Amino acid sequence: MADQIPPGTSESHDGSHVLRFVVPLPHPEERVWLALTTPGGLRGWLAEAEVLQNRLGGEVVLRWLNTAPTTLVSGTVTAWDLERVVEYTLQTHGRARFHLEPGGGPRATVLRFTNEFRGTEDFRLDCLAGWHDHFLYLADSLDGHLADWPSWSRARWQELRDQYEARDFDAT
Repeated sequence: MADQIPPGTSESHDGSHVLRFVVPLPHPEERVWLALTTPGGLRGWLAEAEVLQNRLGGEVVLRWLNTAPTTLVSGTVTAWDLERVVEYTLQTHGRARFHLEPGGGPRATVLRFTNEFRGTEDFRLDCLAGWHDHFLYLADSLDGHLADWPSWSRARWQELRDQYEARDFDAT
């Protein structure tokens, strides 16, 4: 299942980390945009949007449903280019930027994702596995299979984390 989403990359320097994913999706940009920028779209793959002001400088409050107890994170919309770029800067998770571009066909999109944050090496690996897991949920959600958060299990996330830990990264 993890083969559906190419592995993310990581660069680190003095406790600052930059994660990158390039996610090909066989869906039109408009549909992917809605998954990234609407409460219903986000709930299907990422988190419950308790507050989501769709504009530059807007407030964002997300409740991660794959943790027990659930985790509430607040932040700000720090980039908004309609149907192309959205960026949320969130407590703990740092800057999460989603950039959409054509994927080589009328019904294909490439999502370029960048996440910048500060934290430990363990947190970096947790985030790589976490975003990878969420992008698998995104692909499923776009195919019409929304995340079933009550039955979420750590098993897939742990498998992804173990794979990232085994990889050789530039973690200088």
